[in-house]
Amino acid sequence: MAIACVATRASLGVEAPAVTVEVHLANGLPAFNLVGLPEASVREARERVRSALVNAGFEFPMRRITVNLAPADLPKQGGRYDLPIAIGILAASGQIPLTSLKNREFAGELALSGEVRFCPGLLPVIVAARRENRELILPLANRADAELVDYPAIRLCSQLVHLVAFLHGQQPLPGLEQGTEWLEEQAQASNCLSEVTGQYQAKQALEIAAAGAHNLLMLGLPGCGKTMLASRIMGLLPALHYDEALEVAALHSVAGLNIKPNEFHRRPFRAPHHTCSAISLVGGGSVPKPGEISLAHRGVLFLDELPEFPRKVLDCLREPMETGEVVISRAAAKLTFASRFQLIAAMNPSPCGSAGTGSRSSPEQISRYLARLSGPFLDRFDLSIEVPPLPPGALTQTNQNAETTETVAKRVAAARERQLARAGKLNSELNGKELEQAGFSRVDLEFLEQSVNRLGLSVRSYHRLQRVGRTIADLENCPNVERKHLAQALGYRAMDRLLASLAQQLV
Repeated sequence: MAIACVATRASLGVEAPAVTVEVHLANGLPAFNLVGLPEASVREARERVRSALVNAGFEFPMRRITVNLAPADLPKQGGRYDLPIAIGILAASGQIPLTSLKNREFAGELALSGEVRFCPGLLPVIVAARRENRELILPLANRADAELVDYPAIRLCSQLVHLVAFLHGQQPLPGLEQGTEWLEEQAQASNCLSEVTGQYQAKQALEIAAAGAHNLLMLGLPGCGKTMLASRIMGLLPALHYDEALEVAALHSVAGLNIKPNEFHRRPFRAPHHTCSAISLVGGGSVPKPGEISLAHRGVLFLDELPEFPRKVLDCLREPMETGEVVISRAAAKLTFASRFQLIAAMNPSPCGSAGTGSRSSPEQISRYLARLSGPFLDRFDLSIEVPPLPPGALTQTNQNAETTETVAKRVAAARERQLARAGKLNSELNGKELEQAGFSRVDLEFLEQSVNRLGLSVRSYHRLQRVGRTIADLENCPNVERKHLAQALGYRAMDRLLASLAQQLV
């Protein structure tokens, strides 16, 4: 019976479910039917496969060809099915042995000449094949993805002729020649914290945010150094572990982006423009792709000029900031993308850039400007600080005693190690029950509760202040959280003070 089954994998978010390409040759008028819920890009594989087989010197069977992509209820898109369809036709027509397909998976796009071309989003396929312990045939152009996973049972091909010769046992296909040792090298951060003049309180808040993965909001006049400070946080964060880096690389691969090998262990830093849409920020589309918050997974999402973002776009961040994932529901599928990111934002305190004396904006104008940010969204920030303008003479003074990024990064790494040793997670991820065992005294918690009630803050802010206080204590290597740590955490509430002062002016 002229039938062959070839194993491959589909794309479903960051997952790669198994797909079986079934090829059947029957008598009758020559035809090429492709079934199994293929989209337009997959249906076009009929002409690509036909031309590739003929131009590579193989016989295209003049019979009734039926190709089924099972399971039939799973949508298929992209050119990754070209190679398994061509291999299935060759196997069904007896041009390659059926035994050569056992325990092997194929993925790749074919050119009309028989060349095997690069296919985007194959990193989840490699991870799934490694989990199933199956040999995987990939395009040679996807070598970088294969080296990131470092799976030895991978064969790379550039021409269909070479692959057929390999399946006949006539010649070998190249595999991976080296391991992942070269991935350990990471470029040093080019921006040093010592280059920032003054702003000692802002630097301290940046250190606290980096140590506990807290969300940070910076308010200040234009040109006071907010963006410069935000870019320096990447040098304070430790490198990703291999499993974390592979998780980040899979998200980028699904989005059609490639991570450079020397940046594999580096945390992502995403800074979208304020004109971005909700879909580009959160993810989605007709074929759901990860958004900026998922591309910033395990890293930093920086939003500059925060009030210029549409309010409905910012409110889309509220749920992912709490859950660490975003769920995109469509009629065909329901996809989940990881989005455990650290949010750093910067904004001006008023439309004209300044608040208080000398401001060209009235309290009503400032209030309308700040009303672009909803209260529940602002409640997601652990720290909000004011970045003041530099005092006269600060720009001409030498900054010899400023700490370097390397010095601060060592303290951040030590504080993170204490958090992981105590709870197995960072302080920003602690829930209410875990905070009860984080070293707080009852008297200090009563003090914090009274302060929260006096300031009119929410219960969420109460827990966030506890987490910030725990991080400050970890930076000082204190086993218990003292009242001074909670008082310092209460000092990082610049946005609440600004809104309170505006409310008094408007009365």
